[in-house]
Amino acid sequence: MDHLEPTLLAIPLLAVLAPILARGLGRWVRVPIVVFELLLGIAVGPSVLGWAEPTAFADTMAEFGVAMLFFVAGTEIEFAAFRGRGGRTASLGWLISLIVGIGLGWLLAPGEAAIIIGIALSSTALGTILPVLRDSGELRTPFGRAIGAIGAVGEFGPLIAISVFLGGRDPGLSTVILALFAVIAGLAIWLAFVVPAGAMHRAVNATLHTSGQFAVRLVFLIVSALVALSLVLELDILLGAFTAGIVWRLMMRDADPADRDAVESKIEAIAFGFLVPIFFIYTGVTFDLDALLANPVLLALVPATAIVLIVVRGLPSMLAAPEQTVPRDRVAVGLLGATGLPIIVAVTAIGVDEQVITSGVASVLVGAGMLSVLVFPLVAMALRRRTTGAAPAPRDEPIEDDLA
Repeated sequence: MDHLEPTLLAIPLLAVLAPILARGLGRWVRVPIVVFELLLGIAVGPSVLGWAEPTAFADTMAEFGVAMLFFVAGTEIEFAAFRGRGGRTASLGWLISLIVGIGLGWLLAPGEAAIIIGIALSSTALGTILPVLRDSGELRTPFGRAIGAIGAVGEFGPLIAISVFLGGRDPGLSTVILALFAVIAGLAIWLAFVVPAGAMHRAVNATLHTSGQFAVRLVFLIVSALVALSLVLELDILLGAFTAGIVWRLMMRDADPADRDAVESKIEAIAFGFLVPIFFIYTGVTFDLDALLANPVLLALVPATAIVLIVVRGLPSMLAAPEQTVPRDRVAVGLLGATGLPIIVAVTAIGVDEQVITSGVASVLVGAGMLSVLVFPLVAMALRRRTTGAAPAPRDEPIEDDLA
């Protein structure tokens, strides 16, 4: 309990400070809020100021935060993006990334560490790049749909790989258990289609502005049920949270648009106003900066690993670029595909907890993910604007709903 009170005070304080800094800096360059959350967490953590320390309570709250992050990512999935050539090439690109990433990891650290490195290098931060595409008006263009497919596969694929390879079981048994989860999740999705939607939507509408808040309570029931199922089956909870987002999206597909927007606003307020910042700030608090600063080799590996992300994840992502894409747009597709952070944070945390990788290696991978979120979207959209001739978005607007 010695460090509980200052940590609980520091996290909400930094959560308020992060968007203020993002808005101020946004007049010159757009930086996702998550970058500030991580950097501020590092600043107050044991490696710098020492104002905040890892605690069991904060760790539990961070778990809730990452679950809500992936729930919202699940609600953002556009199933149309998986149809036709785009879905096939995005899936092929991710498989190539995973194989190359694991192969590279095996050269550096044979064994389970190679799988962790491979999964980290093959991920894409769908939640970070969607707001970028939305702000630039690219979300519904062929370019934007291609990025959406790459991002969806780059988040869902690693979650499957984590469940199969990092569950502490034989991969064959893990696959069977994953198939069981898929059957139960498929049943939930089927129920989302057949449940009397009219009655549910009326309940949602009737309690939107009352203490009942049926929609919010139902969301947490769905998340809790699928996360609990993941725990019972000894799968990663992120898979359950992500699937819960898909189920909720399908349940609300025919709701009144105004009601749907109101519910989404409430869920985003809970996620990005409360739980998700805890996850990223606490990730910064637990970030092992000392390991990087004490070892110049590890420090130099951070930018080098960011370049590796481009090679391992970015180049295969280019396969999903729309046909007849000009070279600079193909490069932009690769840079956005190589933008990754949440999966990197999650999978390296698993590796450190299970003592498969050191905190120094985890810090290198997370640091590279931070660089990718900071740099890759900026360069990618600058290249894209040279093709479209569109003016950049106004710099005095805050960056909203940045998932990392």
